[in-house]
Amino acid sequence: MSNATLPGDAPGGRRALAVWSVGVSVYFVAVIFRTSLGVAGLDAADRFHVGASALSTFSILQLLVYAGMQIPVGLLVDRLGTKKVLSIGAVLFTAGQLGFAFSPSYGTALASRALLGCGDAMTFISVLRLGTRWFPARRGPLVAQLAGLVGMAGNLVSTLVLARLLHGLGWTPAFAGSALAGAVVLVLTLLFLKDHPEGHEPEPSPHQGAAYVRRQISAAWREPGTRLGLWVHFTTQFPAMVFLLLWGLPFLVRAQGLSRATAGELLTLVVLSNMVIGLVYGQIVARHHAARLPLALGTVAATASLWALTLAWPGEHAPMGLLAALCAVLGACGPASMLGFDFARPANPPERQGTASGITNMGGFVASMTTLFAIGVLLDATGDDYTVAFSAVFVLQALGVSQILRLRGRAARRERERLVASRVETVHVPAA
Repeated sequence: MSNATLPGDAPGGRRALAVWSVGVSVYFVAVIFRTSLGVAGLDAADRFHVGASALSTFSILQLLVYAGMQIPVGLLVDRLGTKKVLSIGAVLFTAGQLGFAFSPSYGTALASRALLGCGDAMTFISVLRLGTRWFPARRGPLVAQLAGLVGMAGNLVSTLVLARLLHGLGWTPAFAGSALAGAVVLVLTLLFLKDHPEGHEPEPSPHQGAAYVRRQISAAWREPGTRLGLWVHFTTQFPAMVFLLLWGLPFLVRAQGLSRATAGELLTLVVLSNMVIGLVYGQIVARHHAARLPLALGTVAATASLWALTLAWPGEHAPMGLLAALCAVLGACGPASMLGFDFARPANPPERQGTASGITNMGGFVASMTTLFAIGVLLDATGDDYTVAFSAVFVLQALGVSQILRLRGRAARRERERLVASRVETVHVPAA
């Protein structure tokens, strides 16, 4: 793909980076709140006196709300703009984190996680839209990977900082204190965020009501690139999400016999690997657009292979080297899932980017929610047999790969047609 600036491209530059940084800081805090249960799972089980299935319900409900909100949020971003949606999201996820801090019972804690999931759902699509409005199209893959990298930095904060606060200060001070970060990013958003640079205002929206909603969703879904993006996101993201969000710590402590400290270090390795691989994938795709699908399928193959080897290890516990390799490979899942947006983005015009991103972003979270539930049920049914429970990963990977292979040809042909059409339009633009 040519690196030439296309007509109508956003200018980029320092101003774009400053505005985008404000938006991505909201996503950063949302990920801290989203993943906070991953380091507090065992504490939550003791605090609310629940088993594996009930514990998984926290994350399942949060992801159910998140996934269910993706298309509505995409429509809202296309209709209202980034600033308004991010502001609403910051209010909601901050309220959810505060509610979780002070929840006296399992029911109120569930409601708080649902509220948090609702606010969290409004962040990532908004940040993607902000990137497309402020940066040139050729920077899209790298900007998206950088957004994912910042999100993983939030995961790192929850793994390292929040875990220590939780065990040093206790449940309520740790969660209530972390909620202050939500108030900070809300103020930054209200004061400094702009939806687009001057001179790049979107076309006025004549649309109103349900007809517009149906048109946006239908048009985005008809594009093979949108559906391929959804299935790439579905297949690649969930193994690491499930591991970091809830089941990684119990698996490493209870099934592999590690201390909490050592398990925490391995969770940190997943995050650090994600950040490094995200930069590598972003650079590769920015230079070689055709590398998107090989990178995605290669990540799925590597993840499945390491999980199979770990679960089938003949000894009582897998060796530390294998567990470290598994965690390093899981770090590639997040960057690979971002490739889904690189299929959906060129398949849709600017006024439909939010909706298309929402559809794509549903994929990984639906898969994560399904796997979280399946693992919890299987653990309870088998008396905490993690080998059987984590085998659910392979079922969803097989489903996702079959859909990717089915859609890849149609998506590639459609993308080539759009590229040819855009080149023809560029040739016929009259000289200034």
